[in-house]
Amino acid sequence: MDGNQTSYCTVLDEKSKSKLVCYTRKKAGVFNICLTDAIDVWSTDSTEDTMSQFRQRFALKSTEDYILKIRSAYATGSLSVLVQDTSAVLHVGSSSEDLSITLPRLEAPEAKEELKELLFRMADSLTQSYSTVGSPSVSPVKNQQRRPTEFEPRRQQKTGPSVTVKKRLPGDSLINPGTKKKCQATGVAFDDADD
Repeated sequence: MDGNQTSYCTVLDEKSKSKLVCYTRKKAGVFNICLTDAIDVWSTDSTEDTMSQFRQRFALKSTEDYILKIRSAYATGSLSVLVQDTSAVLHVGSSSEDLSITLPRLEAPEAKEELKELLFRMADSLTQSYSTVGSPSVSPVKNQQRRPTEFEPRRQQKTGPSVTVKKRLPGDSLINPGTKKKCQATGVAFDDADD
């Protein structure tokens, strides 16, 4: 696992049904599992000794397997949290014999620093994902301002010069536009007076 790699997921508190962000990371040889509701932060640090105990107890081969167990529990809906007064209990799995981790609540200054660090880690991971997907000069704000073309009516492509069509007024000639139609002949009028 990369030293700066962080894994994120959301989980619901069993009691209040509010959402929390659950994230894991490994920093300076210490594996951290943290929960936050953006106000409070609950965190636990697991050293290699603690991790080896977890790996033996739950038949995990590595720290990555531990993270995969948390992710798969999230995907199957068997990851739950119970927030208490000074701690939160993260339960991974559906049975009572599965992994339960108690996370103590951090004090306000520590929680503030942890939230600040989390915010910038998330921003960095978004920046990295944008730079791998598209050019880094593309702004996500500009992408949101563009409307998706799949919901717009298709516009016909112009194949030649466009001609504006005038509405034909009554009496205009179809063959020679711009001139009036000739009046229909009514016959020849002879003058009988000359005879």
